[in-house]
Amino acid sequence: MSDKTCIIIVGPTAAGKTELSLQLAEYFDTAIISADSRQCYRELDIGVAKPGAADLQKIKHYFISSHSIHEVVNAGVFETYALQAVHEIFDKHDSAIMAGGTGLYIKVFCSGMDAIPEVKEEVRQLVRKQYHALGISWLQEMLQQHDPLFYTKGEIQNPQRMMRALEIKLSSGTSILKWHSLPQKQRDFSIIKIGVELPRKEIYHNINKRVDAMMEQGLLEEVKSLYPYRNINALQTVGYNELFDYIDGKLTLQEAVDTIKKNTRHYAKRQITWFKRDETIHWFAPGNKIDIIDFIEKQVH
Repeated sequence: MSDKTCIIIVGPTAAGKTELSLQLAEYFDTAIISADSRQCYRELDIGVAKPGAADLQKIKHYFISSHSIHEVVNAGVFETYALQAVHEIFDKHDSAIMAGGTGLYIKVFCSGMDAIPEVKEEVRQLVRKQYHALGISWLQEMLQQHDPLFYTKGEIQNPQRMMRALEIKLSSGTSILKWHSLPQKQRDFSIIKIGVELPRKEIYHNINKRVDAMMEQGLLEEVKSLYPYRNINALQTVGYNELFDYIDGKLTLQEAVDTIKKNTRHYAKRQITWFKRDETIHWFAPGNKIDIIDFIEKQVH
């Protein structure tokens, strides 16, 4: 184990991760790697709550606007990218900051990709086609039938994860959860995980405020400009889907905005569930910068 440390800041959306990561990067004089599966796309801006231009200028960020929506970006791509980035940071600094709410990306960065088999292309096409035609209830029924392990223990409100689980099971005959439980890789640097938490009511209030601010900043115009690409995987995301439905005449604008708020609250809830399962995370209130720095320095020395 080297004397280099990656400080990872996790937690639900709108809990204050970005602000804290900027403060810590400034304090430890280092750079930030984003662990957000949507902020990496340069075509997405307002709807993914990227750090502001001034912050991006002040502190070097990795995995922000680094890819196009037309590229395949997944946990495996992130693992390769983030390991390269962290070693680049370690060439000049003793510590690096990682911040984000995509639990799977953080997991693969810390302990490697599970050796999950390739999905057969015809299986992938079939699953996606059926899901778009028949919806989430079809996915749930299929998983109950083919992968009862995932149906009872996996995320069965998350279409992306469910499609992935079904594709793996139909391609390999083995549940994705079985692949997840294989031995983990060891990294050649130390990892400290800091979780930021707020009372749920406060997170929900922050989410509602953030969505209203995004609409004022021109989220609808951004979504309109991306409408031709609406079926690309990168755009199957909260904040974009709902406004595509508004453009299609399925929802009024107010209904679309209310649905973004509701779906973001559900997403925050799933993030909390994911991160609370990880006993190596040390939890703090996001404003508690002095205690967080004190805790990190004690761990490092």
